Amino acid sequence: MFENLGDRLQNVIHKVKGYGKITEENISEMMREIRLALLEADVNYKVVKEFTNSVKEKALGEEVASSINPGDLFVKIVQDELTELLGGESVPLNTKGNPAILMLVGLQGSGKTTTIGKLSNFLRKKHSKKPLLVACDVYRPAAIDQLKQIGKQLNIEVYSEGKKDPVEIANNAVKYAKENGYDYVLIDTAGRLHIDEELMDELDNIKNKVNPGEVLLVIDAMMGQDAINVINGFNDKLPLTGVILTKLDGDTRGGVALSVRHITNVPIKFIGVSEKLDGLDSFDPERMAGRILGMGDVVSLVEKATEAIDEKEAEKTAKRMQQGKFDLEDFLSTMKQMKKLGPLENLLKLIPGAKKMGLNNIKIDPKQMAHIEAIVLSMTPKERRNPNIIKASRKTRIAKGSGTSVQEVNKLLQQFDQMKNMMKQMKNGNMKLPF
Repeated sequence: MFENLGDRLQNVIHKVKGYGKITEENISEMMREIRLALLEADVNYKVVKEFTNSVKEKALGEEVASSINPGDLFVKIVQDELTELLGGESVPLNTKGNPAILMLVGLQGSGKTTTIGKLSNFLRKKHSKKPLLVACDVYRPAAIDQLKQIGKQLNIEVYSEGKKDPVEIANNAVKYAKENGYDYVLIDTAGRLHIDEELMDELDNIKNKVNPGEVLLVIDAMMGQDAINVINGFNDKLPLTGVILTKLDGDTRGGVALSVRHITNVPIKFIGVSEKLDGLDSFDPERMAGRILGMGDVVSLVEKATEAIDEKEAEKTAKRMQQGKFDLEDFLSTMKQMKKLGPLENLLKLIPGAKKMGLNNIKIDPKQMAHIEAIVLSMTPKERRNPNIIKASRKTRIAKGSGTSVQEVNKLLQQFDQMKNMMKQMKNGNMKLPF
């Protein structure tokens, strides 16, 4: 997300770092480039104007009073202003209530039904609570079946009464949740191709009946600036407590995210980062500003690792590495843990300085990872514990069993040997740094 915008802004910052001092002339040049970058990213024109004026004013105003390097000062000003533009501080989800009631609304095609599944999964993982999904979209063909399928995949119950009155379904679902010890009720409502009076009346009736703590609008980030009109349209009638932006992973511009809070005053609470049912992240303006400017997002990286990785297993593997006992059984275990973190290239982008190290453009073929796993799984436990015994006949058997070639088996064993040698050097303190 924000790849093009991030690249343009990072280039501007790189130029500024080369200046001995900030002057009105060179800052005006930088502002022109930033203005173009934001407009090309589909950021609202008024937002762009206010943002660039504010950055310029602060950069020129602080230059005399500060002895900080001009480039560092400029970076801080841009980051602070970007953070403010994105909302300043993250707005937490209102999970008060027994159960807490969350109502999701949106236009047809925004990804609302999938997003409600992602959100229920997020809440269960994050807070170890019990969510209930409620099927109140009784108009769209197969909407109820789609929600049931998502519930089945996640092992989360779906409350449904078929094509009855959505207001009564929602009310009955809340009663059911109270009686059966559910912590969250997530209501999937109907959408339309456009905002109409009938839709808004129904949503308003559901809201008045069950009194949700959150009314979240799910909106497709690829709509661009039309999204602002949709947000305002819903907000005028309901009003909204937050926005969930979907498909940010597929939109290299993402300008709507930089315009939403400033124009509508409705906070972004979550962003969709992949099509998978764990592809939802809470939205943090400061971290997002850091990502856009190529500063990485270590906090998100650590959070993802903490959620996905088995701590005891990781400690055990780390000890074996330190003792020089790391084998292919450990390697297989580590691979399985890494797979839980999601696509590796997405994680590499969160590392500070990822672009400078060339990590932001790395493409890791999932098939290649699957081949490696298949090769290791085709070995016997004895071979995984002691790869030195794997000679010609064993390699042929492993290659056939994994559907790969002997050359691929050789390559994996060579890479594993190199990794073990590197670990030994690190253990003995003889590791030579490449600079």
